[in-house]
Amino acid sequence: MFGKTIKRVVQVGVALSFSVSAYAQQEVKIGVIYPLTGAAASSGAEMKNALELAADIINNGAKGIPDLPFSAGGGLPNLKGAKIKLIFADHQGNPQVGATEAERLITQEKVIALVGAYQSNVTATASQVAERNKVPFLNPESSSATLTQRNFKWFFRTTAHDDLFVQNFFDFFKDMEAKKGIQVKQLGAFNENTLWGNETTKLETKLAQEKGYNLVKTITYPAKSTQLTSEVQALKAGGPQVVMQSSYLGDAILAMKTYKELGFSPDMILANNAGFTDTEFIRTLGKDADYVITREVWSLDLAKKNPLIKQVNDLFNSRYKANFTGNSSRTFTGLMTLADAINRAGSTDTEAVRKALTETNIPGSKLIMPWKGIKFDATGQNVYGSGILVQIIDGKYNTVWPFDLATRDVTWPMPKWDQRK
Repeated sequence: MFGKTIKRVVQVGVALSFSVSAYAQQEVKIGVIYPLTGAAASSGAEMKNALELAADIINNGAKGIPDLPFSAGGGLPNLKGAKIKLIFADHQGNPQVGATEAERLITQEKVIALVGAYQSNVTATASQVAERNKVPFLNPESSSATLTQRNFKWFFRTTAHDDLFVQNFFDFFKDMEAKKGIQVKQLGAFNENTLWGNETTKLETKLAQEKGYNLVKTITYPAKSTQLTSEVQALKAGGPQVVMQSSYLGDAILAMKTYKELGFSPDMILANNAGFTDTEFIRTLGKDADYVITREVWSLDLAKKNPLIKQVNDLFNSRYKANFTGNSSRTFTGLMTLADAINRAGSTDTEAVRKALTETNIPGSKLIMPWKGIKFDATGQNVYGSGILVQIIDGKYNTVWPFDLATRDVTWPMPKWDQRK
């Protein structure tokens, strides 16, 4: 009799355990850390929208887009239809806040993975917390090269990094001379002074020396500056033909206004993405944003060669009344990549998800990015990430390099401020 009682208790315990497990599988909690307030709040809002669209597609489907993974909806099929639940955290552009929020999401919210964090200096601290807690960290946008040079086991980056992006600048100069007969020799560097901007400056200095360009002026300014007059005056005095610039949104807008105010008109401003590709950049500056060339990873005009770009952008635009940017398109792709790994793992066990990420091999035909695909090397870097250059003309981004992908010829040089209509 006593033995039967014990057996029955065990059976009830097993049933209860199964019930809790089945319930837990209804949601897959993913923590996302972005700047939702502060100087980069506009960028953060766009990326939050992209994440919500990706989660909605996974959970509820996207009719008429059969080539997009998870477009059938119904959640993650290998987890019995478990739905993605995003838990947002605001790092405010502060690395310490980013680390604290990562800790909270892992220990209190019990997320199984993290996505973030746009600004490289915040990604650096937040991903350290994830590494220590053995939780996968998927980074869609941060481009500081050192992020994948830390021998981390739990960090994965889908975008290409600044080693490649800065190299693209110099490849572009070489192609301009060879194919357009335009010589560039005098360069200036104008970059914000956090991890991203400082690393970019080092790369630009190194490559300029190696490739025989004269870097006539190098200026790093305090991030989130309220005035840049003295810095722009010093830059102007150096007389660069081309200014290579790394700025987040507020600084990018302020710099352009100061250039106009001081009549600084180099042949070209060659921007390193970030603030120059935020929707608010063109919205705020209007025609004064025209002619800038910026490195990019995505452009709507590439839909002519990849219909998936327009199909998914139409979903985004219908919901948020804005097009994807290089930032938001990468964020969307990052969550879709993480979901792919979780689904292949067939589990919410963090080690199983990490292992699945190491085995990722998504073909370019399944992406809205102009990449060959997504496959991570031993450092967690996507080996297939690549960059393009776009130029703003009449308030729109146009692909101008590589020339075989270009949808419009480069306008060079930029018209002087007093010669613009």
